[in-house]
Amino acid sequence: MPRVLLLLPSTTYRAEAFLDAAGKLGLDITLGLERTAVLVDRPQFDWLALNFSEPERSADAVLEYAHVHPIHGVLGVDDATAVLAAQLSAALKLPHNSVESVSTARNKYRMRVRLHEHGVPVPRFIRCSIFDDPVAVAEQVFYPCVIKPLVLSASCGVIRANDPTEFVPAFQRVTSLLHRLGLPKASEAGRQLLVEDFVPGREVALEGLLTDGALHVLALFDKPDPLDGPFFEETIYVTPSRLSSAIQARIAACAEQAAAALGLREGPFHTELRINDEGVWIIEMAARSIGGRCSRALRFAVDFSLEELILRHAFRMELPSLDLERGAGGVMMLPIPRGGVLHDVRGHEEARSVPGIEEVTITAELGEMLIPLPEGTRYLGFLIARSAAPAGVEAALRQAQGRLVFLIEDSNKTESHEKEMRLNSGVQSIRF
Repeated sequence: MPRVLLLLPSTTYRAEAFLDAAGKLGLDITLGLERTAVLVDRPQFDWLALNFSEPERSADAVLEYAHVHPIHGVLGVDDATAVLAAQLSAALKLPHNSVESVSTARNKYRMRVRLHEHGVPVPRFIRCSIFDDPVAVAEQVFYPCVIKPLVLSASCGVIRANDPTEFVPAFQRVTSLLHRLGLPKASEAGRQLLVEDFVPGREVALEGLLTDGALHVLALFDKPDPLDGPFFEETIYVTPSRLSSAIQARIAACAEQAAAALGLREGPFHTELRINDEGVWIIEMAARSIGGRCSRALRFAVDFSLEELILRHAFRMELPSLDLERGAGGVMMLPIPRGGVLHDVRGHEEARSVPGIEEVTITAELGEMLIPLPEGTRYLGFLIARSAAPAGVEAALRQAQGRLVFLIEDSNKTESHEKEMRLNSGVQSIRF
């Protein structure tokens, strides 16, 4: 059987879904792991210990392994492993997106430069160093603006500033975050920031699949909660979109134009776009599928998961249909309302009993330190809902969220102190 090398970072929500899909297809599986501790729950799989930050050494290890166990496809599950997958595919002489195209999509500044050069609408932007004087930089930008790191994802380190007095502390806050993560020592991109115009309007997410450069839209998600800042924590995704067919066509055309400009030609991609009176704007584009557990909101008419579809496409297996099943689906990424230690979670069964709710998954662990955006990188968990229409999905997600209670202990106090934090829409969480 064909063998897939699945690159898994030390923290990912995607492993189970891809492993299930590969098993269903009868593929031989080899795990490319950053840390062998991941194997505690998966001892049945072959594995390779790889240094994801050293692609040449990783390629040598993979080539040596492939002499005995031929590899027919390499798949990354997030931004960093997508780049490594392209590099390893090149070393193995397998079909793949070019390393240059995937690397450009990974770097927010390089991506915007390339899109701008090809006439794809992107916000006005500049690049600066974390060592620059923020007061001087504040005089060079237009307001409102958004400050963001070049290489982080999931809205980590992304802050809106409305004027110079907000810009300086926001700049310093993002710089401090990068230092805490050790990124300035890791790469040049970790020492730089992107500052771009804030683009008002509705935001959507497009999940696409490229075949020889041609785009098939797998799903267009509406984001019903406004994302206006100061931080940009995402919550609800619902598909199919309630936008008009004409606007959806413009969104798809913009996404296809952006993929072509970057040089992406094969496989999944995920892009964030904004729509306003001036048109459709690319905000982000990644050469990988949607993150977290969000893919579980998608159910295809032929009973494929998104992960199975991606693997079938990669191995040129039959794809009877790329259409979603009838009805609507959606996901809520449960936001972290404040920092502290998660002490307890209540209301799980009550949330699960809401009509339309299919899954209630709490991914945060009891005793875990919760860090909200813009410094945080995780969510409390995920809700998955399905209904006949998008409005029903959105209503079910909001109702289920309101039934969950998270007890968060203030980590700054020496005495145990519990406080109920009900995650009702617009009450305890910052609304973007």
